[in-house]
Amino acid sequence: MITVSQDIIRSPDGRNKVWDVVEYPEAVAVVTVNNEGKLLLVRQYRHPVGQELLEIPAGGIEPGESPGTAVRRELREETGYRPERVTRLTSFYSAPGYSTELLHLFLAEDLTPDRLTAEDTAEITVIEANKQEVLRMIKDGRIRDGKSIAGLLFYLQNNGAR
Repeated sequence: MITVSQDIIRSPDGRNKVWDVVEYPEAVAVVTVNNEGKLLLVRQYRHPVGQELLEIPAGGIEPGESPGTAVRRELREETGYRPERVTRLTSFYSAPGYSTELLHLFLAEDLTPDRLTAEDTAEITVIEANKQEVLRMIKDGRIRDGKSIAGLLFYLQNNGAR
């Protein structure tokens, strides 16, 4: 559930400003490496931008759910795999200029097929890509989602060379 508000804040020079704020719950994003060493991306339609985007799996954390449990659920729903190993990489704000959403970035590895069906995931297509292909897709604009770019580059910079 989101809440949208307009806050009136006083700037350092003493003027009042209106600041739009979207209060959004915490979420998870998952860099997923399959057993062949390829990265998994999901292609899905995003209504606000009117097009399909390539993204890393991601989703909200349900009430009472830990981020690690959310990772496992989201990955099963979106890709049909259950990860045996989940590692927290970092956390970051998705759009701190207007949103409170904090994204927890994880790495999922050692995958086992295990589909968990969710009603909003029927239109998702899973794409496999090697590290060089992912870098090309970021560079040429095929991957345009901010959390995906941040997550993939973070992974490739810090873990991708092993």
